[in-house]
Amino acid sequence: MKKILFVSLLLVVILAACGTKEEKVNFKSSDNENLSIENYPQFMPVQAEEKVVSMETSKGIIKLKLFPEYAPKAVENFVTHAENGYYNGLTFHRVLKDFMIQGGDPEGTGMGGESIWKKPFKDEFSNKLYHFRGALSMANSGANTNGSQFFIVQAPKVENDQAIMDAYPEAVANAYKEKGGTPWLDNKHTVFGQVIEGMDIVDAIADVEVDRQGKPAEKVIIKSMKVIQ
Repeated sequence: MKKILFVSLLLVVILAACGTKEEKVNFKSSDNENLSIENYPQFMPVQAEEKVVSMETSKGIIKLKLFPEYAPKAVENFVTHAENGYYNGLTFHRVLKDFMIQGGDPEGTGMGGESIWKKPFKDEFSNKLYHFRGALSMANSGANTNGSQFFIVQAPKVENDQAIMDAYPEAVANAYKEKGGTPWLDNKHTVFGQVIEGMDIVDAIADVEVDRQGKPAEKVIIKSMKVIQ
């Protein structure tokens, strides 16, 4: 059901990219096979080289750690926009409960926004980062079309998991089953961060009343973003 919903809302929600063959990564590569889930960046303590951003919303504060080692362009873009106040006052313009919350569009329509380079930048896929619940990822309108829009995965469980999970190392597959997420977005969107505090706020945003397109009836505002590490 979730996959059907995703496909039907593809163009108006986040316009998922297909990704080129060259851009895709092999999730079952040999350097992943024997890793426990605690050795993947999203489940490790914050590292010295990582960035931490505090996002104050009208529902509360969400703290996110960012991964410049694996997605340097996406992190640079997000951090620079945050430091310049680009996101201040913008809304989460698309909210789909049990899927994701999306923001970062100055127009509030899902069609606006731009990168700090004034042009789209390339996808950055990694076999160390996945669309687990709480993942911060780039919205796009096709392969290599990243701008300013982002989304946070809110899905508490994975639907039809066996057909999807066969592509992953055991630790990753089990983490998806236990923690939730949206694995069908891997190799299509750039994961560049993870919620470390405030998933209850993400859930509260996901609970707001929305119309058929997922636009909240009450505005959920990003008041400010601060880089705190």
